[in-house]
Amino acid sequence: MNRFFALAFLLLSSSLVFSQKNKTKIIETSKPFVLGVIDEIQSKELNEKRILNIYLPEGYNPAEATKYPVIYLLDGSADEDFIHISGLVQFNSFEWINQVPKSIVVGIATVDRRRDFTFPTTVENDKTRFPTTGHSDQFIAFIEKELQPFIEKKYKTNNSKTIIGQSLGGLLETEILLKKPSLFNKYVIVSPSLWWNNGSLLDLDSEMLKENFNQQIDIYIAVGKEGLTPTEIPRVMEVDANLLSEKLKGSKSKNVKVYFDYFPEENHGTILHPAVANSFKFFYPQSKE
Repeated sequence: MNRFFALAFLLLSSSLVFSQKNKTKIIETSKPFVLGVIDEIQSKELNEKRILNIYLPEGYNPAEATKYPVIYLLDGSADEDFIHISGLVQFNSFEWINQVPKSIVVGIATVDRRRDFTFPTTVENDKTRFPTTGHSDQFIAFIEKELQPFIEKKYKTNNSKTIIGQSLGGLLETEILLKKPSLFNKYVIVSPSLWWNNGSLLDLDSEMLKENFNQQIDIYIAVGKEGLTPTEIPRVMEVDANLLSEKLKGSKSKNVKVYFDYFPEENHGTILHPAVANSFKFFYPQSKE
């Protein structure tokens, strides 16, 4: 009997030691899962340091000659849209999907989106509710004079530049599109807050609407079932998005292409992900064999 207990004790001890060794091994081999890199840029235009979350495609090598399209993402913090949009880009660039070319994603982390994404308003109630608003001109200057040159100098980029934004981000994109259309050649405008300043952007003229506009620009506009806007004078998000689409489709330039997408099953909070996925199908149509 004593031999039996002795043997059982030895087996149990061996199992515990083996188990502890295995646990130690797991701890020793664990390491962080790296999705991209975090970069910083000191902005003179904004008078502050800005965080950039960068996704680099598989196979990216700064020593090689290969250059990549860049997708600039507004609201690009890690707890905003950077992770799921980077995932969409990665998935669609898998060789068995091949919907999107391998691309660099630049997520611009948010500091004060009401300040950065809006131009001055004449609506007194909005000035009171959002006292920091009205400085999109500085943010656009940051993109043009600092951010794009920084990315193009530090990373292997080609001439393809896409911008993605939703809500106030879509408002900023629309302002860029109408005032400085050549900053990007692909625009993904989702649920734009065109109600800002009583919809004044919808009345703005633009060089891109004229016949002699020579740059190729692809514009994707999406909206869900979103209803009334937060304004004193009622507006409807779907109507405003349609009005923008029709305005842009009225461009006399053959180089401007516009696609409008309506998602009746999505709302303001859920639309961005499926909209971006659909925009890739518009920008990079696959030929049917």
